[in-house]
Amino acid sequence: MWHYVIFTMDKNTENNKSWSAIKFAWELGYSIVIPLAVFALLGRLLDKKMGTPPLALLSGILLSVIATSYIVYKKTAEIISKK
Repeated sequence: MWHYVIFTMDKNTENNKSWSAIKFAWELGYSIVIPLAVFALLGRLLDKKMGTPPLALLSGILLSVIATSYIVYKKTAEIISKK
């Protein structure tokens, strides 16, 4: 009986770790894709409006890389501080 209880506790802990890793991967994915799409589209719209083809688009992509780096840094620091 005790072996079963210990085994299921270990299995639940492993399962929780797996789900938390999957959750973290999804959060990172969204943290990368959403700023990239938003800033790139805004840059594209500004390029069309101002007539400066790659300038605002590239600026938007650069801004999204900076924003994404900050978001990933904060999420990683939060996880590290929990341990």
